[in-house]
Amino acid sequence: MTSVGDKAAEALQQLPPLRAVIAQHGLMAKRGLGQNFLLDLNLTSKIARACGDLAGRNVIEVGPGPGGLTRALLMTDANVVHAIERDDRCVEALQDVVAAAEGRLALHADDALKTDYEAICAAPRVVVANLPYNIASPLLVGWLKTLPLFESLTLMFQKEVAERIVARTRTKDYGRLSVLSQWLCHAEKVFDLPPEAFTPPPKVTSSIVHLTPRARTDDVEISLMEKITGAAFGQRRKMLRQSLKTLDLKSHGLDAQTLLEKAALPETARAEEIDVAGFVRLALAYRELTS
Repeated sequence: MTSVGDKAAEALQQLPPLRAVIAQHGLMAKRGLGQNFLLDLNLTSKIARACGDLAGRNVIEVGPGPGGLTRALLMTDANVVHAIERDDRCVEALQDVVAAAEGRLALHADDALKTDYEAICAAPRVVVANLPYNIASPLLVGWLKTLPLFESLTLMFQKEVAERIVARTRTKDYGRLSVLSQWLCHAEKVFDLPPEAFTPPPKVTSSIVHLTPRARTDDVEISLMEKITGAAFGQRRKMLRQSLKTLDLKSHGLDAQTLLEKAALPETARAEEIDVAGFVRLALAYRELTS
């Protein structure tokens, strides 16, 4: 038994089944909100375990829906679970969980893309979420830009996005999201979830990715790395000497060959062949030559 305590654990375990909650509150999943509800409590518990030790941490959950993952998180040693939900129907449906949690569940009726995560709760913070597919990548990039706020991110994506996050060089999945994620974090794909685990079933397999902030030794601005990777992968089939021309180097009296030479990168290389360290050198060279 966790430190949640016998009484509190019993109250959580006696909550109505998730399917009953969905029926009672008319929670038909809305496609516009990217909703696919995970109802298998064995899987939600597995996701909670994938987060690592949550003792004393404030957990931020995005899109709790009827509360399957929320219940699993409340059964851990987490301090308080802060659930961000923009669907008023789900906010209402979660009220029984709020009562059973005895002060350990705070609901925030908000848009996760606009939430002030520093204001929502004190550190240490971790994010755990079954992300709506339609906003998963923008949410991840936003969290990467404010990464010092978080100890870790345990996130569900559609499998193809997860594989892009953890992809290695010289593979078809390696791209801008791979570089940004692996530059800032240790990224690991933990396990997959089949479509039939969800209600309604999505058309794709889902994957859990666990990200922990990486100690950085460079001072490259995230906006600059976004700019460099955007240019490099914007025309990924072309050699860097061609794709980097979109950086408007001529206005600085430069050409791509000079930039690549400064970064110690071959001008005939393509973006998918350059590792994270290479992109850091490229960003540093661009900043030095254009400042």
